[in-house]
Amino acid sequence: MSAAVGVLLPVHDQAAFLPRALESLLAQTWGDWTALVLDDGSPDPSAVAAVLAALPDPRVRPVRWADNRGLGATLNTGLDALGTPLVAYLPADDVWSPDHLAALLGCLVDPAVVLARSGLAEPSDTGYAQLVQVAHRVTAERWTERAELETDDLGRLMWDRLGGRTADTGRVTCTWTRHPAQRSAALRESRDGGLNVFRSRYRVREPLRFASSDGGDVDEVARYARFRSRAYPPSPDGLRVLVVGELAFNPERVLALAERGHRLTGLWTTDGLGDATVGPLPFGHVPDLPGDDWRAGVRELAPDVIWAQLNWRAVPLAHAVRSAFPELPFVWTFKEAPQRSVVRGEWPLLADLVTRASASLFATEEEHDWFALALAGRVDPDRLGVLDGDLPKRDWLDAPLSAKLSDRDGQPHTVVAGRPAGLDLDLVLALARRGVHVHLHGQKRAPGPTGSWTGWLDAALAAAPGFVHVHPAVGPEEWVGVLSRYDAGWLHRFDSANGGDLRRATWDDLNSPARLPVYLAAGLPVLQQANPGSLVSVERVLRRDGTGLLYRSAEDVPEVLAGELASRRGAAAALAVREQHTFDAHADRLVELFHAVAR
Repeated sequence: MSAAVGVLLPVHDQAAFLPRALESLLAQTWGDWTALVLDDGSPDPSAVAAVLAALPDPRVRPVRWADNRGLGATLNTGLDALGTPLVAYLPADDVWSPDHLAALLGCLVDPAVVLARSGLAEPSDTGYAQLVQVAHRVTAERWTERAELETDDLGRLMWDRLGGRTADTGRVTCTWTRHPAQRSAALRESRDGGLNVFRSRYRVREPLRFASSDGGDVDEVARYARFRSRAYPPSPDGLRVLVVGELAFNPERVLALAERGHRLTGLWTTDGLGDATVGPLPFGHVPDLPGDDWRAGVRELAPDVIWAQLNWRAVPLAHAVRSAFPELPFVWTFKEAPQRSVVRGEWPLLADLVTRASASLFATEEEHDWFALALAGRVDPDRLGVLDGDLPKRDWLDAPLSAKLSDRDGQPHTVVAGRPAGLDLDLVLALARRGVHVHLHGQKRAPGPTGSWTGWLDAALAAAPGFVHVHPAVGPEEWVGVLSRYDAGWLHRFDSANGGDLRRATWDDLNSPARLPVYLAAGLPVLQQANPGSLVSVERVLRRDGTGLLYRSAEDVPEVLAGELASRRGAAAALAVREQHTFDAHADRLVELFHAVAR
């Protein structure tokens, strides 16, 4: 006769927590249960096995497989193997109180109740129930698996499809344990996670359909199909290029080198954020070196050149690789931000990288000059160059432009792609009063500046509902079609106080925002606050190319936009220069540099 309830304990690399979970299971006042410990490809399976050996109970059985398959496949394996009418969940890092099972099963006595839910000792701050607090009837429904969707939202993965009544026990009988290694932390931007953190932690080699409750959905399967289906045959004189660090927003740009017959291999930082792309790369064609023994991997690969990049989180790994292989040609491409490296205490590493690299490339002329000043006497200026390392692949430009919203209603429509850096409630409402629409695409709930919009967006929507609009994130495959509906895009809004002295320049002064080529791809001129008397890289570029709509205050913006709607000069200028703001336009120059340092 089968037990009344089955318990599923999913575990991946959480062996240190597992004894707590098992002890709380064995302490249940309801004893008619059977349990499966589902080891989803833990990197050290012996640690999980040792825990089970120390707490033997015939009701607890282990099931494991070598490769991580994801939460959905793990739980489905358990559901198929249980043979019980009811199931409860106890993730390896969570804990039940002794009366937890009894309370849940008491609710399920009512045949109309399909799912029972307890309270949590610590709120999870999510709109969905956590695994640890749920028991439900086993039905024909199964968990959504990785090939279809990876998300922290358990409602989307299962709860929403169960149907029937949900009953709350009215009691707090379990603990959801908040810690950095949680699966949900790897998925959510508000927990310093995101798509690339998740991919790196679980070594996901295939493209993902991904959703975070802090952000929007991303379909990498569709996005990268064009690249995965292509062949990139190596050229007889092609270079073996080891890419070190992280690839930020536009990772597929590196395929411009594969198209030219060069063979790429990746070695990735483990200290990335959700927007810092690391391998396994979803578009393929770039195999990885093993992170746990990369020195042996580099020796075996014997690359012709090491190409390290891109932002401050890549500095420690890039420095370690350079130090381990000083004899190998080494090109360091850096976008942002030396100031952040100073705050983190990593300026000595960054300075040493720039000093010892065969060549260093910086995102802007101003950043180049800043480093030349900061390292005067230590670095040969001839080994410093300029190349924005995060330019997008040219492929995304091949899409038709859309009709302008302003052609329909006569009002200017502006867009923010990504975080609204420098925009605030006062500015947005001042624009609305002057008839200017602001469209926000792809806002995320995250710490720091990325999530600053959460403090004012609701108030803006309530005060100006006809002029403030919220939309999903726009992926590169939609840049041209979606963003070209607007009249202008907002860059970072900030006050520069360097007074023309590069020594006083901030990150904003030196930076070329990643959204600049995005707007240009869609033929959009760029709204940028003017900072007369200061050195501001992006302002110089906008003036040079005629792609800037420069303003000083909200009062200036309607007049600037009216001029653009009447002439479309900024849009024409954007379309004229957008090719130069793709990585492909500079790939040959980069390859020439690689050949020069590899000789």
